[in-house]
Amino acid sequence: MFSVRSLARSAPLAVARLSTSARPLLTRQSAVLRTIPAQSQLSAFSTSILRKAASGNVDGELISKLKSEIEFENSMKENEALPVSIKDFLENSPFELQDTPGMQDVALTRTFGNEKITVTFSIADIASMDNEMMEDDQALSDEDGELLNDDPRSQQGEEVEDMDGESAEGGVSCRLNIVVEKPGQKGALNIEAMVQDASVIVENMYFYQDPAIAHSSNADAVHKGRDVYPGPPFGTLDEDLQLLMEQYLDERGINSALAVFVPDYMDLKEQKEYLTWLNNVKKFVDA
Repeated sequence: MFSVRSLARSAPLAVARLSTSARPLLTRQSAVLRTIPAQSQLSAFSTSILRKAASGNVDGELISKLKSEIEFENSMKENEALPVSIKDFLENSPFELQDTPGMQDVALTRTFGNEKITVTFSIADIASMDNEMMEDDQALSDEDGELLNDDPRSQQGEEVEDMDGESAEGGVSCRLNIVVEKPGQKGALNIEAMVQDASVIVENMYFYQDPAIAHSSNADAVHKGRDVYPGPPFGTLDEDLQLLMEQYLDERGINSALAVFVPDYMDLKEQKEYLTWLNNVKKFVDA
C-alpha cells in the first residue's frame, strides 16, 4: 500500500532531478555576468543583479514543479475510492475519530462502561516504514546479487527463482498507544501495541498513577514517566495473563477491524496532509 504510492512519487521526482541537474544555475549566472561591461561590473553586481536575485531565479521552475506534483496527487485522489475498511469502521465502530488537519497524530476515543478509552496512532510511522522498506530492498538486492553470482545456473543464462518459488512481502505495521482511564479514579492503564497482518499485538502494558504520563502529551509527562516503575515487560508475564489481556482489549473494540482500519486511514491521511503541504509551499513561494 505505502510502497506503491512511494514508488509513484519517486519516479517523477527522479526524472525531475535529472533534468534540473542538466541545467546548472552557475551557467545562467555566468552568462548574465558576461553581458556586464568590465568597468561597471562592481556597481551592477551591487545594485541590479542583487535586486534581480532577490526575486529568485529558480522560483518559477520550483512553482511549476510543485504544481505538477499537486496535479499528480489530485489525479491519484480522483482514481482512488474510499477503502471499504475505513467506511465500515467509521459507520459501525463505537469509536469516535479525532483527526486534526495539519497534525500527525490521530485518536480514536470511546466509552466502555465507566471507562474512557483512547487509541492513538501517527502518520509519522509511514516515514520510518518507507526507510525500513528501502533498506530491506537494498539488502535483498545485494543478497540476491551475491546468490546469482555464486549460482552456476546464472552464468548459463537460466532464471533463478526464490527459494520458496515466490516473493514474500511483509505486512504494513504501525504503533498504537492505548490508554484506559476511569474518570473519578486515580491511575490509567497504558498499552503499547503493534498493528500487523490485521492483528493487534501487545508489546508492553504499564500502569501509571498519573494518566497524563500514559498519554505522554507533553514533555513534563514524558519526564515524569522516566522515574516511574511501569511494570514488567509484557512478554515475561504468565501466558494466561497475556492471553486475558488480549481478550480484555478485544472486548473493548481493539480488534482485527481496528487493525485493518488504522493502516488504511494512515495512508489516506498522509495523502491529504502531503497535498496540503504542497499547496502551502506553492502559495508561499508564489507570494
